[in-house]
Amino acid sequence: MVRTAKIVDQMRREPNNVRFPDLLKVCEEYFGTPRQSGASHVVFKMPWQGDPRINIQNDKGKAKAYQVRQVLLAIAKLKEQQDEY
Repeated sequence: MVRTAKIVDQMRREPNNVRFPDLLKVCEEYFGTPRQSGASHVVFKMPWQGDPRINIQNDKGKAKAYQVRQVLLAIAKLKEQQDEY
């Protein structure tokens, strides 16, 4: 988890400079096994209603910045829900 926390910190500082394998590791740590792992997209199911998935894709070894921001928002929402319980 320490390594994952460092990656999340780096994601917050530089969303344009995140390696795809690092983003995938963070998503697996927080959201579990991907629901779909197709050719170019990896989809994670979220435990809430509305937009119930996170979709990430590999762009020549890098993660797309807007997807990094979506993952960060989903992590914040997940932590918020855990704090409510």
